[in-house]
Amino acid sequence: MSEQEFKQDLTLEEQALAPFMIHLFMKEKCELPDKDTMTEIMLKHLSDVSCFSHDNKLVNFSANKYTAEFKEGSAPPLLTIMECMDCEQWISEKLDAFIRSQMWDCPDKERILSECKYHVIAMDMMAASLPYRDRADMLMDFTEALVEMFPQCEAVYFDNSGKMFSADKVRNHNIPRDDRFIYFAVNVRFFNISGTDDMVIDSLGMSILHMPDLQYHFHGVDPNWVVNHAYNLLSYIYANDNPIKNGETVDGVSDGHIDINLQWRCHYENSLIQPAREVLDICMNEYASGGRNYDE
Repeated sequence: MSEQEFKQDLTLEEQALAPFMIHLFMKEKCELPDKDTMTEIMLKHLSDVSCFSHDNKLVNFSANKYTAEFKEGSAPPLLTIMECMDCEQWISEKLDAFIRSQMWDCPDKERILSECKYHVIAMDMMAASLPYRDRADMLMDFTEALVEMFPQCEAVYFDNSGKMFSADKVRNHNIPRDDRFIYFAVNVRFFNISGTDDMVIDSLGMSILHMPDLQYHFHGVDPNWVVNHAYNLLSYIYANDNPIKNGETVDGVSDGHIDINLQWRCHYENSLIQPAREVLDICMNEYASGGRNYDE
């Protein structure tokens, strides 16, 4: 069964289990904007939406230019915005030191998380069967609509990847449209393995698009080179609908630059670091750790 056939074979209930979650952090509690204001902003960013429910606790839009396929038929995906709620307990329980250590893109994170006592949660629903580019574009357009809709928003946190940005970064970015999802919604994480010289760099956030995250288990290389390699490879995978097959190679890095004469073999396996998921492991030849050898 192909990936698209698999996604279309999901029921409505099964697709509802895979939402993309966005948290908007606020210093003060706010009310949801009125229906006309929200609809105007959503139309500006998503071009064709319908607000089919609106009250002081929950707002629902249908994203009409997209079509999701289910066992039961087809329908546009839904975009949901929840009321502003207290988030102090949620932050203390969910955003632990492990997650905060990987928020590389928000150097002011501790101040934001200590000052922001409230959040608005937004998500997509019934969107798992969308073509990956459609879902990525829809989600980034939705995020840009949200930070305009809530001018008091201080920061945006993407639950699926643990990545956080100041709201102004989202409002004022100049990232090309095709690069937005990788930049904002996919996190490249870095870990030192205690008691060894080994390091792990992995990505988190691609699986929501039914694409692989990456993993590098290595030693003896500047990790910044590997982070840059990861973002370049993620962009290649995204732009080309993941053409990499198990056992194929990709260009490696030497002296911080992509080197076509250096080939690193790729292998699909289970992730070393939580959350559990399938990753594309990149074997860095003599710099690889953990007994990896994919030469055959």
